[in-house]
Amino acid sequence: MSDYLTHLQWWHWIVFAVLLAAAEAVVPGAVMIWFAAAAAVIGLLLIVIPIPWQWQLIGFAVLGGCALVAYRNYRRKNPEKFEQPNLNQRGVQYVGHELVLIEPIEQGSGKARVGDSVWKVSGPELPAGARVRVIGVDGTILTVVPA
Repeated sequence: MSDYLTHLQWWHWIVFAVLLAAAEAVVPGAVMIWFAAAAAVIGLLLIVIPIPWQWQLIGFAVLGGCALVAYRNYRRKNPEKFEQPNLNQRGVQYVGHELVLIEPIEQGSGKARVGDSVWKVSGPELPAGARVRVIGVDGTILTVVPA
C-alpha cells in the first residue's frame, strides 16, 4: 500500500475526483462533491508542483473538510426558499380557506368539499351547507370554525 502511495500522480487524483463526483449521485446530502473538488485541486496542484504523498493526503483531507464545513455554514445562514413550501402537505395548503360543509359536523366531525374532493373536518356542531374556515390540520383532518 505504501508503495502505491509513494507513486501517487496527478491523474490518480483526477480519477478519484471523478469517482467521488459520481458517488455524489448515489449518496444523500452534499458531502462527496466537496471531497471530489478537493481531490481535483490536489491533482491540478500536482501538475504544477511536486508534493510528497503525505502532504497530498493531508491537503486532500483539509481541503475536503474545510469545503464541507464552509458549505454547511453557508446553507445554515442561507436556507433554500421554495415557491411552494407546503407542496407535500396538502392539508396545510388549505389553512385560511373557506369551505362548505357537505355533511354536518356532529360529535366533532363532518365532511367538507375542497375543490373536487371531500375532506373530513373537525370543529363545533354545524349543519350541512354551513361555511367554515380552515384553521389547522391534524393529519388528514382539517380543523374548522364557522366562517
